[in-house]
Amino acid sequence: MYFFAEEFALKRLLYTVFSIICPLFLFAQHYYVKGQVKDEAGNPLQNVNIYLHSTGYVYFTGMEGSFGILTNNKTDTLSFSMEGFQPQRVAVNAEVNATVRLKKASLNKSRPGYKLASLTQNLTRESQQKWFAGDETYASIVENQFVNSYEYPSTGLTLNVDRASYSNIRRFLSMGTPVPPDAVRIEEMLNYFNFGYTEPPVDKPFEIKTTLTQCPWNKNNQLLFTQILSRKISLDSLAASHLVFLIDISGSMDMPNRLPLLKAGFKALVNNLRDKDSVSIVVYGGTVGVALPTTGGNEKDIIFKTIDSLQAGGSTPGESGIKLAYSVARNHFIKGGNNRIILATDGDFNVGLKKEEDLEEMISRERQQGIYLTCLGIGMGNYKDSKIQTLAQRGNGNFAYLDSYHEAEKVLLKEFTQTLYTVADDAYLNVKFNPDYVKDYRLIGFDNKMGAIKDISSTIEGGEIGSAYSAMVAFELVPVAPVNNMVGKEIDDHLVSYELQYKLPDSTTVMKLAQSSPVTMVTLSQVSKCYQFASAVVMFGGMLRNSKYFKDASWNSIMQIAGNAADQENFSQKEFLSLVQQAKAIYGKKRKRDKEE
Repeated sequence: MYFFAEEFALKRLLYTVFSIICPLFLFAQHYYVKGQVKDEAGNPLQNVNIYLHSTGYVYFTGMEGSFGILTNNKTDTLSFSMEGFQPQRVAVNAEVNATVRLKKASLNKSRPGYKLASLTQNLTRESQQKWFAGDETYASIVENQFVNSYEYPSTGLTLNVDRASYSNIRRFLSMGTPVPPDAVRIEEMLNYFNFGYTEPPVDKPFEIKTTLTQCPWNKNNQLLFTQILSRKISLDSLAASHLVFLIDISGSMDMPNRLPLLKAGFKALVNNLRDKDSVSIVVYGGTVGVALPTTGGNEKDIIFKTIDSLQAGGSTPGESGIKLAYSVARNHFIKGGNNRIILATDGDFNVGLKKEEDLEEMISRERQQGIYLTCLGIGMGNYKDSKIQTLAQRGNGNFAYLDSYHEAEKVLLKEFTQTLYTVADDAYLNVKFNPDYVKDYRLIGFDNKMGAIKDISSTIEGGEIGSAYSAMVAFELVPVAPVNNMVGKEIDDHLVSYELQYKLPDSTTVMKLAQSSPVTMVTLSQVSKCYQFASAVVMFGGMLRNSKYFKDASWNSIMQIAGNAADQENFSQKEFLSLVQQAKAIYGKKRKRDKEE
């Protein structure tokens, strides 16, 4: 079966390098060049890039390395290229079935290493590996443990606006099933609510606030919240955007809660576009191509019609789709603008790329071009979640999970500027504790993958922060003095200090914001309701992970704290209460079955 499909070309307008394909032109073609591409061992090569010199059009080989292309010329010239192979230019004749063999290229580059979510300075990897040695679980995420502040006073973490974990958790609970521990990322659960946002001072892109209170799951410890608030950008003042919608239309997307949900979400996003903005749509499934060439934000009806016409079917050539999307983004790059690919998929890259490391390597080469990547996951399980998360991290972008029309509206309409417009890149927070006040500390969330801890070459890098964003970071502290002796007392500005490092968009200069301020220890009932609610979210995540640090927590205590603190005008906070009730029912039955067994 040939990869090129004339019907798809007529409907979708395949991507061109120099011009847009005109359907009438296709009917005028009289010759059909065809063949197969293999490697030196005779294995068919799928997703090979084929450049037709007479027209400037780009095609790709199909499942068996085959291709079939319409042309006006009986003899034409094709150039074949694929990562890892030497490019080859071949003259082909319509009367001969061509066989093209590509030779492997010599590779001198090394694969990028693992990336850490957090890193404690001077804490050896050998010490960290003890955290999971002999662990009876197969979880790939290793929970951060307590660290002595005298030996290791400083720890750092990467900041980002990812929220996918919370909505993915909601999906599992709504189905009446336990949540895989690896799917629970507490920092993303906190991100979801954008707690207590207030705009920073006019002259600052960020503001850091510190709150110290009682730890609700361990009366002997303290709970420290560090809140990072980003500047709010006015939509009218933003530079022009070119967005490439990269939409998975493979057979696995042919479900009511997948492609139809994405269509609704993208149409909501398009409603926010200004006349100076533009959109391109790249699809991949049974074939790969440009469904919509670059179209202005003032032509919303054209964009809507293209989105509505998308239909699911075929395999998932993810690599080809991503490559084509970056090609389109580069060809229509707006200098000084917001250039972004929005990948929407269930993460099932079953054709083209075999390992997550291949995804990392490919996206890493593109992130330096000023093109951001937002990933929208949909209908996926935890394994696929890790794939799509990898793409977002390596693409210097963010990651959200859409499990409902309400969530699609929240991410792509209500939180439009947070999702798509960047205030700072490579944002990294370093936190330093004073051992005179803090004996031990534990960063909650920002847990590293086991592979990252094992790999001594792994590094930490900053994340992307969007407009009008509130990042809430939580630490559990073991104080030097008894907790009860500290309530109501002001601690000088040496308890904790911060250094926020970041880069402004389109800048390579590292900016720094250093801050320390006096902290007053208050009881949980006296602290602002947004921090009370945040503590309930932390407990919820800890119990879903079955963490050893939340043994004294209970579903009832979560309900009590969250119920008293919830904003009844906030849909997400009210919904949280029902999720806790669902989790209580699911995990209560599970424990009963475990005891019976």
